[in-house]
Amino acid sequence: MSGSEHGAAVGRGARPLSPHLQVYRLPLTAVMSILHRVTGCALMGGGVALVWWLVAAATGAGAFGFVNWLLTSWIGGLGMIVFGAALMYHLCNGIRHLVWDAGFGYEKPEVAASNKVVLGAAAALTVVLCLYAWLT
Repeated sequence: MSGSEHGAAVGRGARPLSPHLQVYRLPLTAVMSILHRVTGCALMGGGVALVWWLVAAATGAGAFGFVNWLLTSWIGGLGMIVFGAALMYHLCNGIRHLVWDAGFGYEKPEVAASNKVVLGAAAALTVVLCLYAWLT
């Protein structure tokens, strides 16, 4: 067989193929980095909802009534829970980034521990926030 019959396989040698996304599992720190960006976008969406609510309040009773009904409905409540969870995660992970910016916590055991602290603190703060909102 000549080199042209092998096509693209020629020159690749015995190197393995890259793992596919279904095979490769991202480390928790990488997943949390992606989640930090996603929660930042969710916070921006919540900010847009807040501005919509404020503009509707300034516009008149009809517009405010619709937006207020939507935000206090079950779907609005679900959105508020998601927004609260995004806020708490982004806050906790942002504090971790500030600690990293100060030059601390770069060793693997410290990073693994801070992963758990961020996830646990964000979950606990989300529960506290939801309980506070439900009870008041």
